[in-house]
Parts: sequence; C-alpha cells; structure tokens
Amino acid sequence: MSDNPRENRVREHRKAAGITQAELARAGGVSRQSIVSVEGGDYAPSVYLALRLAAALGTTVETLFPLNEEG
Repeated sequence: MSDNPRENRVREHRKAAGITQAELARAGGVSRQSIVSVEGGDYAPSVYLALRLAAALGTTVETLFPLNEEG
C-alpha cells in the first residue's frame, strides 16, 4: 500500500467484476464522476455509499476500504 490514507480497492474490484464506472455509479446511486473520485482517493464516500458499492461489487466495506494500521 502507498502512503495515501484514502487508498482503496474499489477500482480493483470493479474491474474484476467486469463493470464500468458508469454501471457502478448507477448501482450506487451517484454520478460516474463520484466513482472516479472515490477510486482516485480524492473523495471518501459516506457509510451509505460505501455499503452500496460493496454490495454492488459482492464484497465488504472492510475489503474495499481497509484501515491504515499506522494512522
């Protein structure tokens, strides 16, 4: 992992699921740009959005957004 405290695994899981950013955005009820921002670590999603993304990707919030043990 890098030093980015907002690093996440959304992009990795989305690509593994074979869905586009637009499709994930629809499933999460947000814009495609919101997904771009989440994947880039520029935006920390709300708990509710994180839960919707995890459900859409068939995983858990903890898997998508692991805690940085140092911080």
